Amino acid sequence: MGKTHERIEGRLRSFIEEQPIFFTATAPLAGDGTINLSPKGLRGSWAVLDEQTVAYLDFAGSNAETIAHLRENGRITLMWCAFQGPPNIVRVHGRGEPVFRDDPRWAGLMGHFPDIDTSEHGLRAIIVVRAELIRDTCGYAVPYLSYDADRDLHGKRFAREDDASLSAYFAKKEHVAHSIDGLPGLPLPLPPTPAA
Repeated sequence: MGKTHERIEGRLRSFIEEQPIFFTATAPLAGDGTINLSPKGLRGSWAVLDEQTVAYLDFAGSNAETIAHLRENGRITLMWCAFQGPPNIVRVHGRGEPVFRDDPRWAGLMGHFPDIDTSEHGLRAIIVVRAELIRDTCGYAVPYLSYDADRDLHGKRFAREDDASLSAYFAKKEHVAHSIDGLPGLPLPLPPTPAA
């Protein structure tokens, strides 16, 4: 039924790369803190970097809970489900960190995402996750769902923003610079978008 894997390779890697959606879960250290669970879509916005490391693009949104939790404690779980084909669930439990635009690793990491136009989505960070536990389970109770296409609303909304207006948008949001629980979130103002 369930199996622990030493590496993200072969069919496991193919499965992760083929899914149109995955989910992230993080939490603060405080026992009464707010647990965060987020869906992540947009094809081309996540990648397997090596046998122990995955990354995804963190786009504009109304909060920054994942970033805040990772800055505090680094704990994260990523989950992919098969909604078509053979049932399967893959979880990567690990340590993550947000890599911001002014980080020297930015340009090298961006090379892993050639199939998405990041200028349309208000890219604010790259989340890099180093796996500590890799497991797959049956997924027998996960329903069949069809993937039709990515929604174009996010791109339409954020393509019109430049760095300054995007920073102003985030500054108006209650839970971007700080999490729901008051942890430091996205550093503002955003550093300029690095030249390609």
